[in-house]
Amino acid sequence: MILKVANITKAFGGLTALDDVSLGVATGSITGIIGPNGAGKTTLFNIITGLYTQTSGEVYLENKKISFFSPEALAALGLVRTFQNVELFGQMTVLENVMVGSHTKSSSGFLSCAFKFPRQIKEEKLIREKSMRWLEFTDLDDHAEMRADNLPFGKSRLLEISRAMALEPRVILMDEPAAGLNSRETLQLAKLIRQIKELGITVVLVEHDMDLVMDICETIVVLNLGKKLTQGTPREIQENPAVISAYLGVS
Repeated sequence: MILKVANITKAFGGLTALDDVSLGVATGSITGIIGPNGAGKTTLFNIITGLYTQTSGEVYLENKKISFFSPEALAALGLVRTFQNVELFGQMTVLENVMVGSHTKSSSGFLSCAFKFPRQIKEEKLIREKSMRWLEFTDLDDHAEMRADNLPFGKSRLLEISRAMALEPRVILMDEPAAGLNSRETLQLAKLIRQIKELGITVVLVEHDMDLVMDICETIVVLNLGKKLTQGTPREIQENPAVISAYLGVS
């Protein structure tokens, strides 16, 4: 298992958003986390990626305990995420947005950047080239010089994924990546997620588009009312009476 969540509980005052949730994510897999609104899916993502601190429980990346690590420290270890609401630097170009991700791995210090030392110039060129390759990977290279806030919404989603990929992750968590996409864009997203997996990167996604989840995920975890209801293959989840009752609202 590359990612393990052990007995995570998160309380907000008198509200328990997550209650003793445990799950494991296999290396190189695509895992979906589903459940009704309010099930605790995004809260779980926020804990794994260091935005929230859990009330109790632990998170592990491979065998390393990463509980309470900052998002920056987790990104350095290869754990990154995208957000339900696209977060871009709108006044920067598409290429510059991806370069921001690559700059987190830059070794140049303040003085080298300020005085444009040869080493910094060379590194900047490499960052630009790598960023262009990630734009090619997501079919955004033709938009490299466009301002990010001029992109159509679907391409903004792809840009956020490009920027996350520039961090060279081992695990990428995607929070509702298909939200707001049309059917054609969702098919493109499914293809892209499979290509990410082919690079050896583990993908975990929270998603409400059940067709997408059932199509690309090997394992699905179901949360309901802050608890883990079950975990299994797409077929097992589709045929599970408890899931049908809790998630699909069928008695």
